Amino acid sequence: MSAVDTQGARTVGGATAAPLIEARNVTRILPGIVPTTLVHDIDLAIRENEFVAITGPSGSGKSSLLYLLGLLDLPTTGEVLIRGEETARMPEENRAHARLTMLGFVFQFHFLLPEFTVRENVMLPMRALGRLSKVEMRARGGDLLGSLGLGDHMDKRPDQLSGGQRQRVAVARALANEPPVILADEPTGSLDSKASEQVFEVLRDLVRTHGKTVVAVTHDLELAARMDRQIELIDGAIVADKAVSARQ
Repeated sequence: MSAVDTQGARTVGGATAAPLIEARNVTRILPGIVPTTLVHDIDLAIRENEFVAITGPSGSGKSSLLYLLGLLDLPTTGEVLIRGEETARMPEENRAHARLTMLGFVFQFHFLLPEFTVRENVMLPMRALGRLSKVEMRARGGDLLGSLGLGDHMDKRPDQLSGGQRQRVAVARALANEPPVILADEPTGSLDSKASEQVFEVLRDLVRTHGKTVVAVTHDLELAARMDRQIELIDGAIVADKAVSARQ
């Protein structure tokens, strides 16, 4: 049995696990004639096997925070650490490698490439990492799609699938390089209620069954209430960080 405290610490057998991702005093200011502060003085630790919702009103900095945690953006001040390693002053090549190996991304609009088949889309992160042969990549892509109920669709183009199916393909792509963390930005935001529930169940299963950490920005408070931890932002600052439900 494990528990999550309000600072995100996960305790297992009385020991506290080290964070997978940590933000220390992170501020992101968008430069301009009138600079805009996207997030302000964020301290946050994300640990193994957490299912975390980031909530807040439009413009509160939810996606900005997710992009900082995912190394898609750099803080103006402060530091984001991946497994204890500072990233802001890393060479970009090292940050890109960390994104490929540690982090998988799922966005509201799946961003599948229409000219490629479903399986070829899933293979893209594997190609970028360069660890597997083409035969191995095809096999892994097929296995991932099969595990998400898409085994009969892998040779179709994305426009031949429903919105919910396309989002599951995006999840398969996020899992391609076996990252421990999946970062999702409004993954159910463009879906109807049935497809939204299916994608939510897929994400929850990644945590419950496969030991992944999932951090999801969502405006859907009903879904957020079914996750393990909820972080609320207002005006770029964390105003609440609480455990939502006990792990079963």
